Amino acid sequence: MQVTEASAAEDVVRARDFGFLMFLTLLNVMNFVDRQLLGSFANWIMPDLNLSNTEFGLLTGLVFIVFYSVMGLFMGALADMVNRTRLIAAGLALWSVLTAVSGMAKNFVTLAIPRMFIGVGESIMTPTAMSLLSDRFPSRWLGLASGIYYMGVPIGVAASLFIVAYLEPLLGWRGCFYALGGLGVALAVVMLFVKETPRKHAVVNPAAGERPSFREIIGTLLRALRASPALTMTIGGGVAFHFVLGAATFDQVWYVQERGFDRSEIAEISAWLGFFGGILGNLFGGAGGDLFLRKTGMGRPMFLFWIMVVLAPINIAYRLVDPSSIWFMVGIFVGFFQLGCFYGPTFSTVQELVPPRIRGTVVAFYILSLNFVGLGIGVTAGGVVIDAVKAGGGENPYTLTLFTFTLLSMLAIPLFYLAGRRFDRDREALFASERAAP
Repeated sequence: MQVTEASAAEDVVRARDFGFLMFLTLLNVMNFVDRQLLGSFANWIMPDLNLSNTEFGLLTGLVFIVFYSVMGLFMGALADMVNRTRLIAAGLALWSVLTAVSGMAKNFVTLAIPRMFIGVGESIMTPTAMSLLSDRFPSRWLGLASGIYYMGVPIGVAASLFIVAYLEPLLGWRGCFYALGGLGVALAVVMLFVKETPRKHAVVNPAAGERPSFREIIGTLLRALRASPALTMTIGGGVAFHFVLGAATFDQVWYVQERGFDRSEIAEISAWLGFFGGILGNLFGGAGGDLFLRKTGMGRPMFLFWIMVVLAPINIAYRLVDPSSIWFMVGIFVGFFQLGCFYGPTFSTVQELVPPRIRGTVVAFYILSLNFVGLGIGVTAGGVVIDAVKAGGGENPYTLTLFTFTLLSMLAIPLFYLAGRRFDRDREALFASERAAP
């Protein structure tokens, strides 16, 4: 009777569930505004603090990502064991206070120290939020819910550029950091009063609701990776896709130094293109990936395969065409659209291919892989390559570097294809093993 009632309840999506989703999406917007703010203010911060491309790459790359990624794995496991809404409130308060502290930086070191610990706070957000959403929404809605939540990425990136375009003239870059930190602390207080969501596996099987140890969680994760090639290839495709996203931290500098734009003007233009492109991409990726799965039976990664194949020529041309060409602006829009399409299908795929009791941990592992390997290599190596090309007297170092990383990111195409073909078989194997479990 318990299982029947739980199954029936799982198909019901209430208005308050969507309200909860929208609040988590707002917090994710704050997450990505904070994370992207250095990149968006690159044309101000780099000269003000006298940073090289390598130093800036470290600040937006390994200095932040090592702490963010490694701690994210622990925070994901923690999300499987403690009250998740309070955990998010604590993380939000931590990263917001440190964002305000970042505004006081005078050099590389004084900016690097708070960036390290901002990574710890931000590492809590997504594993915990995705765990909550998987307990709020049925499987058939999970792609759309993930896509809406991940609107926080393009909206957050666009919002950081809006801040550059419209608030920097009023507050300066330091004042923008102070204001963002204060807003985050206020939202953390609100989050403290949000109730925890019951965990599905604890409702369906009360015995499974016993809190597993960290060692048991990690063991289950490793077994899930070995048992599911689709899961492994989806993670690999996501990592490859993130190579260019890391290098794109230098986009604003590229626009100014090698494409001839005014730094405030291009921030405003790319903000609007990113805002609309990202929202459309998230809606298309979330709803389209769910529909594709229902109609074809192939996994959502196959949906991403077709998107990347169709958009590949535009992404390549964008790095090479004259900035006065319409294809340059189309390229900016398409980059944000493709980014939006990515998150809903991959995060819902990852969650559907692992046991419910370790969803927080596996999402954290996926984020660790995306950030530490994908973004870490992209942004840190990007800065090193740019400085090396400059030192060697090469022309257009930003263009050369960004074009190279665009090609590297296309390694995701075959990986998503193989993951999509294998998805249904691996999901059925997971269902069979869960039914057989005591």
